[in-house]
Amino acid sequence: MISYRKHRALRMLAAAGHYGRADPWFLASFTLELLDLVKDGLATVWPETMRERGRLVEVARVTITKAGRMAVKSPVGFAWH
Repeated sequence: MISYRKHRALRMLAAAGHYGRADPWFLASFTLELLDLVKDGLATVWPETMRERGRLVEVARVTITKAGRMAVKSPVGFAWH
């Protein structure tokens, strides 16, 4: 069973599709949850270089794994902690 916030982050990653998410709001809002999801093998993260306002910027891109997709669809659900 996973926490509500981890489940919410997984749902957002699942909705993001194949390329995952790299937006700062998402990463800042779910930092601790994302670290746990990566540690548990439910998400992956890798560095990526993007161009923002004419500058190259290093960002972290997060995607859901196959195990993460199975956890989202799991009938067990999540805990409210």
